[in-house]
Amino acid sequence: MSEPSGPGPLIHPVLLCGGSGTRLWPLSRKSYPKQFAQLLGAETLFRASARRLSGPGFARPVVVTGSDFRFIVTEQLAEAGVDPAMILIEPAARNTGPAILAAALALEAKAPGALMLVAPSDHVIPDAARFSGAVSAAAQTAGAGQIVTFGIRPDRAETGFGWLELSAAPDADFAPMPQPLLHFVEKPNAARAEAMLASGRYLWNAGIFLFKASTLIKAAETLQPAMLSAVRSALSGAQADLGFLRLDAASWDRAEALSIDYAIMEKASNLAVVPYGGTWSDLGGWEAIWRESAPDARGVVATGAATAIDCDDTLLRSESPNLQLVGLGLQSIIAVAMPDAVLIAHKDRAQDVKLAVAVLKAKNVPQAETFPRDHRPWGWFESLVLGPRFQVKRIVVHPGAALSLQSHHHRAEHWIVVQGTARVTVGETVQLISENQSVYIPLGARHRLENPGKVELTLIEVQTGAYLGEDDITRYDDVYARGQGAKG
Repeated sequence: MSEPSGPGPLIHPVLLCGGSGTRLWPLSRKSYPKQFAQLLGAETLFRASARRLSGPGFARPVVVTGSDFRFIVTEQLAEAGVDPAMILIEPAARNTGPAILAAALALEAKAPGALMLVAPSDHVIPDAARFSGAVSAAAQTAGAGQIVTFGIRPDRAETGFGWLELSAAPDADFAPMPQPLLHFVEKPNAARAEAMLASGRYLWNAGIFLFKASTLIKAAETLQPAMLSAVRSALSGAQADLGFLRLDAASWDRAEALSIDYAIMEKASNLAVVPYGGTWSDLGGWEAIWRESAPDARGVVATGAATAIDCDDTLLRSESPNLQLVGLGLQSIIAVAMPDAVLIAHKDRAQDVKLAVAVLKAKNVPQAETFPRDHRPWGWFESLVLGPRFQVKRIVVHPGAALSLQSHHHRAEHWIVVQGTARVTVGETVQLISENQSVYIPLGARHRLENPGKVELTLIEVQTGAYLGEDDITRYDDVYARGQGAKG
């Protein structure tokens, strides 16, 4: 595990884990955004971020996320071997300003004078050692009361990023030497981007910051007093919930939804920038996925069950082994196939995929926001067949996990175990069900499903009834402390 070079203060990582990732639809959706998906290789962006900001030199991370993602976060942190210091739950998405302020207030209360490194959890930074070196180079400046941001060496006239104007161009080796930051630059048009690239004094804005928690709080007292007051109240009224800290919803709603750039950074006078010359990508769209996936000599990337025939500058990606995606004679096309949705777009329109999501939302199409695989704290399920008065699901339960004790008003269920062993409670009867065995749960019966084994439990569920919605549930006991009507 890489670590900041040389002695220095402990760095407290803050991982921001919200957002909907609409530009990577249909693989990234509101219910399961891009940081949790396997976009490049076997490791998710969130797990890679947690690993990169852990080990000697780093304190245990603080994670800020939404309620819907809290169990995905803990599961992926465990897979990464990272134990968080705290997980703050936002009652609603309010952009990065309130989220970062909440983390700063929580850290300052726990570790006065703490240096906090704020990073999105959906970026790709392959050279962890070089990035840690840049963080180390920024620590003294941040400790002296400056707000340090990290500027990425640009390799093209990108119009999809904000830029940073430096007081002087970095040296040829892009040594990570802090220097004053003159201006934040909004996403430019093509001509302005070309001019900034040519000047050598502009870097991409990665949205990664290092500062003392007290420095940000002091800036907010002057620049965003109303936001700071609302966030402070949300934190003081927070409730502990199964290891999470759930911010007070009423207070949180009073915080204006602003990015940290708009709220504080663009108004602050104590700004510095550290140039970073390593590889970086925010994977902000399918063109970025194509670029980072090592296209072949004809510029083609074919992932999964995808085949390209006589294609150029094209991305073909199938997320289902049973869905063969074939491209024939394509030029500059992005085609992404999921079990429930397919995107076909010209590469020049890659940044406009979010417009397609907006159109689908306006048509009340569930695929706009809902992922076909529904993740729960105990595992996941997906619908295989849905018809009038019946539904067939595949359910996977992690070892040692259990669903709540529950009943349904409108449906009966039939469970068939196809892998592992299930402990099933129906009424007062508890029994073990092994592979190729089944059990029937009558309408209205109290029941629970558990996995007592050491391998994942997989079963097929057949539902029959007048209403098959996930909100048809009465919950009597739940180890995950979910309320009545909560899914799963």
